Amino acid sequence: MATEAAESPTASTPPGRPEPRRRGPRTRTELLDAAERVVLRDGPSASMNAIAAEAGITKPILYRHFGDKAGLYVALADRHIETLLELLREALTRPATRRERTVAAIDAWLRLVEGNPALYRFLVHRGQAEEPEVRDRVAMFQRRLGDALAIGIAAELGLPEDQWPRAQAWAHGIVGMVQAASDWWLDEQPFGREDLTRHLADLIDGAYAHT
Repeated sequence: MATEAAESPTASTPPGRPEPRRRGPRTRTELLDAAERVVLRDGPSASMNAIAAEAGITKPILYRHFGDKAGLYVALADRHIETLLELLREALTRPATRRERTVAAIDAWLRLVEGNPALYRFLVHRGQAEEPEVRDRVAMFQRRLGDALAIGIAAELGLPEDQWPRAQAWAHGIVGMVQAASDWWLDEQPFGREDLTRHLADLIDGAYAHT
């Protein structure tokens, strides 16, 4: 029918003229999806050129959305930070034994690392090394993570308010320990995630036993 032909993109293209190139994704979410696909494929060496190509756009357009390379790194980090913090808060406040809460909190972190090792290395190692803004954002995340854990420790042990710095010291030490252990584990893979979770929980349980 004439009406159908007028509405068809193919019918509206004059004979002999190539089809218009399909526009690449333009939303922030679609661009971040493309960036994650490239990081998962290429690892920490993923380039802005490759990300732009995957998204079907030019690199200047990619920069227009995120400002610069640091802006893209920060946007990728922000995608996962809030999700992980919420998982950790749930783990630390669930109705369970102290051991079960400890295991759940450690496992929430290790699941993220195990499920997205290329993205983890891209953000935590390459991003921090190349971009001060990313380093600041990761440091802020680690601080928030430590403070959330400190709240859980203070509640677990019934610490009075004047003992809050003590809970913070333990919490930030645990955050550093778990991150260092997960970096080592990713490189060496000597055993499964469940074993690493258990070993770290054993260490934390031992510390609790001496409080």
